Amino acid sequence: MSRMAHNSTHLIAPAGPYSHAVRSGEHIFIAGQIGRDPATGQFADGGISAQTACIFCNFRTLLTELGCSLDDVQSVTVYLARMADFTEMNRVYAENFRAPFPTRTTVGVHELPLGALIVMEMVVRAPADIRAAAYPRPQ
Repeated sequence: MSRMAHNSTHLIAPAGPYSHAVRSGEHIFIAGQIGRDPATGQFADGGISAQTACIFCNFRTLLTELGCSLDDVQSVTVYLARMADFTEMNRVYAENFRAPFPTRTTVGVHELPLGALIVMEMVVRAPADIRAAAYPRPQ
């Protein structure tokens, strides 16, 4: 099955050979995001809460461009540089989703890119009109 890549012009450009999002079939896979403000390129000031909130703002931007919303998210993976930040991350996370909640895995890691406190990635089920859209034919 083909994959259709999407890079947002409203987010910081990918720093490597990857896309912000890829649609394959009825799913959209959203690459890991860190809590950097696209306007400044700097981490959101205010620790784990601010970085988590910034990630959700960036996800909303990307999901809107893709014709989706947080209600379409099926699964989330969270990577934390410090598991001690779990409670505060979880508070901000809960403010952004409503029941029924997507599945979630949270993993503590030794280090994250650029010194980030958190990285989040998502799997989204594309709405029916997006799923029905044809993939571009190879040239």
